[in-house]
Amino acid sequence: MAGNSSRRGAVRKAGTKKGQVTGSGGKGRRSLEGRGATPPAAERTKHPAAKRARAAAKANTGRPAGGSGGGGRGGSPRKGTDGPENVLGRNPVLECLRAGVPATALYVAVGTESDDRLSESVQLAADAGISILEVPRTDLDRMSANGLHQGVALQVPPFRYAHPDDLIANARTQQEPALLVALDNITDPRNLGAVVRSVAAFGGHGVVIPQRRSASVTAVAWRTSAGAAARLPIAQATNLTRTLKDWAAKGVQVVGLDAGGDTTLDEYDGSGPVVVVVGSEGKGLSRLVRETCDTILSIPMAGPVESLNASVAAGVVLADIARQRR
Repeated sequence: MAGNSSRRGAVRKAGTKKGQVTGSGGKGRRSLEGRGATPPAAERTKHPAAKRARAAAKANTGRPAGGSGGGGRGGSPRKGTDGPENVLGRNPVLECLRAGVPATALYVAVGTESDDRLSESVQLAADAGISILEVPRTDLDRMSANGLHQGVALQVPPFRYAHPDDLIANARTQQEPALLVALDNITDPRNLGAVVRSVAAFGGHGVVIPQRRSASVTAVAWRTSAGAAARLPIAQATNLTRTLKDWAAKGVQVVGLDAGGDTTLDEYDGSGPVVVVVGSEGKGLSRLVRETCDTILSIPMAGPVESLNASVAAGVVLADIARQRR
């Protein structure tokens, strides 16, 4: 109303706290704070992509130990303690799909340029019934530490381990002398995958690893095993020494590998039930495990090389035992 500006109290005195001043006084602070990165579509509970991923994971829970293809010969599997992980990059993803890794979802970034590797990955995933999800590139950026995902990622569920007792039962079911491998202090998943591949190639019945301080069946181990982890029972032992003693009581000979062994591979008779214990290349066998072994076996070498890689040594011994049994 005209003239109201001149009445008493219509104009505030300068210097009062009321009225519009510079800043918000902290009232809008929370609204200005970021909420963090948006999680991938498959991790948002009400998103259609999450529902498809859950349905695919539920369908995979009926698979045998380690995935599809006979890993359940060892009996009831046990779920690993680690959560799902992601394989990143076109070559690694394609290798996993070719190997039959039981993945739950294939993520492809929007606008990714296609090539032969990506096309084959999508086709293999579709044939295997794996959910194919198109997501923003920023979602894949958050999955990788360095952003080197090449526009594709494969989600691998936790591995399902067998029980150590099931490995002996597996050999008895096949009416064959047990041929097992135990890994002690092996922390590289590539060595684990290579050993699993050798055990499967030479007619072994399973692999046992310690529950702690040991490599587990990750995406890297899956890829290195070339799919053998899907066909061979792999068990986790709470106490490896106790497991080896239990197997020894059941008539299985415990043989440790060491360069300073008391028996060479040329002299060893591997026709009976045996578990080959492989230590790390650096530390070798731990003290308690070494004391549990019935025999310490060494591989004769012609050259000046002091030792072999753990997975190579296991492959050499398994090949010779398989030759003896043939």
